[in-house]
Amino acid sequence: MYWTLELASKLGDAPWPVTKEELIDYAIRSGAPTELIENLKEIEDEGDTYDSIKDIWIDYPTKSDYFFPEDEY
Repeated sequence: MYWTLELASKLGDAPWPVTKEELIDYAIRSGAPTELIENLKEIEDEGDTYDSIKDIWIDYPTKSDYFFPEDEY
């Protein structure tokens, strides 16, 4: 399983919080790339719900990961 920003961005409009099955269904209905759907299927499912992409891809970059202050732009 591998994640890229491009793949993760396809889940930006997902109806969070979701279960694994709901997320796979959303990805299929929204026409997400096959690689994304395969990644979602590889998630170990214990019946958890996910509140954001950060729950799935722990290293997902956030605004604080960038090294420039937004208020200067």
